[in-house]
Amino acid sequence: MDMADQTPTGLIDPALADADDGPIVLAGQLRVPGRRRTARHQHRRGQLLGAHQGLLRIEAGNLQWLLPAGHVAWIPPLLPHALLGADGFDGWSLYVRADAGLDLPPLPRIFQPDALLQAAVTRALRWPHQALDAAQARLAGVIADEIRASTPLPFALPQPRDRRLRRIAAALARSPDDLRSVEAWAAASGLSSRSLARRWQAETGMTLSQWRQRLRVLLSLPRLLAGEPVISVALSMGYDTPSSFINVFKREMGVTPARYAKGDGGD
Repeated sequence: MDMADQTPTGLIDPALADADDGPIVLAGQLRVPGRRRTARHQHRRGQLLGAHQGLLRIEAGNLQWLLPAGHVAWIPPLLPHALLGADGFDGWSLYVRADAGLDLPPLPRIFQPDALLQAAVTRALRWPHQALDAAQARLAGVIADEIRASTPLPFALPQPRDRRLRRIAAALARSPDDLRSVEAWAAASGLSSRSLARRWQAETGMTLSQWRQRLRVLLSLPRLLAGEPVISVALSMGYDTPSSFINVFKREMGVTPARYAKGDGGD
């Protein structure tokens, strides 16, 4: 998944995001008119990212997380990460002070927010960057409770380290309907099919087929939430029939594409 130019897109003053003091929660909007990438960075505050529209890719370690519209991502304090916003990404971010005693998750996760969290975030986005009053502090506690109680979704896609394998991963991300076999990819990469299969499994913990299926599911999410018909999404992802896509989607997500599109993200 090739990244665009290194373009910092600060939501708030970086010094505030990295500060141990100040308000428990700081908020900012993120609108990306084109493909923009923030270089790998970290900050002392935890970060809650939300997507109104579009798709955001989050790189952390050898994992790449896809944040589609209608979902939120939790990035723990001091976790090095990079962000890539697709064309027309529109979202928001909350920075939560690490020493606030909120007992937030130590590992990153992506989840679907319920109505309570959505309402709390909407209010927090209007707060000025100053000390919170008592009511705002209580609402910050509600936001923390919602993060802790959330159910992580399988939106992480391990990235191979080998340069040849990374080129295959990038090509599949650009064209998820590419149906080339392991043998064809191996020949194009100067590897034997056995070597490619072994390396892919070792570096991602998944077979190439499993990895490609998860990629297709993740790329389908914002389109389903936007109301695109299941049959259209299935065919564009390279499936011969909608039923094949539905079976893979349900195995990955725990619900059918139709139920997911209605806002039922499963547990």
